Order: sequence, then structure tokens, then C-alpha cells
Amino acid sequence: MKNYAIPALALATIALMGSCKSKESAYRQAFEKAKAQQTATTDNQSTVVAVNPVEPQNQERQVAVTPVTPVQTQTDNTDVRTINGGFTVVNGAQLKTYSVVVGSFVAQANAEGLVASLKAKGFTPSIVKTNETINGHTGWYRVIASSFDDKAQAVQSRNQLISSYAGAWLLYNK
Repeated sequence: MKNYAIPALALATIALMGSCKSKESAYRQAFEKAKAQQTATTDNQSTVVAVNPVEPQNQERQVAVTPVTPVQTQTDNTDVRTINGGFTVVNGAQLKTYSVVVGSFVAQANAEGLVASLKAKGFTPSIVKTNETINGHTGWYRVIASSFDDKAQAVQSRNQLISSYAGAWLLYNK
């Protein structure tokens, strides 16, 4: 009896272990569900068709079909910062809604040097003095290379300047 008990126990253990199937992870199931929903929404999109009758109603009509392609809009997620505590324009024109900041200095003389460099390159820069305290220093001078009412134009300008001024960023003026 003992001779049959050990192999029978081993066989039962193998049968139990073999019947346990690993289920797909919840992440995989969620991914497949989202993929199916995306496919369903893509398939359910309606197409607008323009109908142009060519012949009278009692005869067969010829219809011209113009395919319509959906317009893809992209949202701009570029980071835009604001200056806490406000600022005043020290040198240059008033700022518009979006400005490209290319330098921040504690000393106004350093900011003026960068302004001269930007003017030589054809920009119309401005200097603003902030009331911020950063790293124990209050009253920073920010050099603005360009200012725009439209965010897209400001992003484009920043992208052009970032090769020369690696730390360039966008300032939002409320």
C-alpha cells in the first residue's frame, strides 16, 4: 500500500499543478479592451457625402461623392511659466501675453549685456525686474527676446532661440 501511496500522491500533485492556468494580467486585459474600443470608434465615424444630381428625378441619377477627411488638431502642451509677485519693465517695450525669456540675472548690468547682444542679432528685447526670491536673491532681471499675443508664435520663436539660449522658456503675462 505504501508503494502505491507515494506515486499516487505525486501524480495527484502534478495533476493539480498542471490544471492551474495563469490568467492574463489585468493590464493586458485593459489594453485589449481599450484597443477594441478605439477600433470601434474608428469604424463608427461617419463620412459626409456631397450629393450633386446630374439628371432629372424620373431617370437614374448620377451622384458625385466627395470624400471628407477629418482634420487632426494638435494641442500645444508647451510649459508656460508665470512670475509670482509680479514684475516691472525696466528696459524695452511692454510685454504681450506670451514672451520668450532667454536669460535671468541678479545684476542689471549682465542683463543689459545680453540685451545688446540680442539687438545686434535683430531682436527687440526687453528687461523686466521681478519681485521673486530665488536662491536667497530677490529682484531678478529677466531678459525677454520676443513677445507675442499668440502662444504658437511664441513657441516657434522659443524653438529658434533655444539653440543659442539653451534655457529659453515661455513667460505668460496675465
